[in-house]
Amino acid sequence: MPFEADLAHALDRTTDSIEPDLTPLLGAAVTQGRSRRRRRSAGVVLGVSACAALAAAGLVSPGALPGTHSSSEFETVALAMPRSAISGNQMIKTLETTFPGGRFTQETGQSNNPSDPNSGYVANGGLLLDDGHGIASVGVSAVRLKLPLKDGDGLSCEQTPARPAGDSCTVTELPSSATVPGGAVVMSEQAAARHPAGVADTGTRRWTVTVTLKSTGAQVQLVQWNSTGAGTGAEVPKPTRTAPPLSEQQAIAVLTGPTWAPILGAVA
Repeated sequence: MPFEADLAHALDRTTDSIEPDLTPLLGAAVTQGRSRRRRRSAGVVLGVSACAALAAAGLVSPGALPGTHSSSEFETVALAMPRSAISGNQMIKTLETTFPGGRFTQETGQSNNPSDPNSGYVANGGLLLDDGHGIASVGVSAVRLKLPLKDGDGLSCEQTPARPAGDSCTVTELPSSATVPGGAVVMSEQAAARHPAGVADTGTRRWTVTVTLKSTGAQVQLVQWNSTGAGTGAEVPKPTRTAPPLSEQQAIAVLTGPTWAPILGAVA
């Protein structure tokens, strides 16, 4: 998802978190994104500026190679080429639909490209959401993992070094159903924004939910901040709200429901 070694992670996931201060999307190269967390290797897919923007949102991992998902200190996760093209605009519009009634600014998206074997593995979208409860940076990415699924991004909470005190991670499985044929692995994380040594915790938090379909390897990840993003260096945005726009259960429901079904279907 981290978007972590924070700035080092920052220009890399195909996106620990994609995570922008969304001047953010372009300025905050994911300092935290998915420390195993969910950054998908978009470094080669995106240009430097686009990658920085998505990274800022917590959706991209700058240093990954085509066809792989590098989670920094963690193992590389192999990606499979998506079956169908997904445009950045589709990702943005679907993300908007996820938050009905919200007002959106600083939108950015990245298309995948199934015809290019050297890139095009990841589709991303990010924006700032105003739902009346405080501005929140929100990002999403979609990829396809190679089968059979192995312990990797979005599939296991194990990591080294251990998560800082206060951070949490859980992995659950959804049974096969009409909306989730074959079942799915769901990884939910909550983490504090990483601050430089000597900088007090601002209370800025990131919530990440990753859903991976076991039958196809299609994976979609939603990253939510209680601020305008992760920021960069000592510039960590202060919280604008106490909770994310969607609770963990709401996020799981929407990612496995009709809103994101077309994206999951297109990926795999």
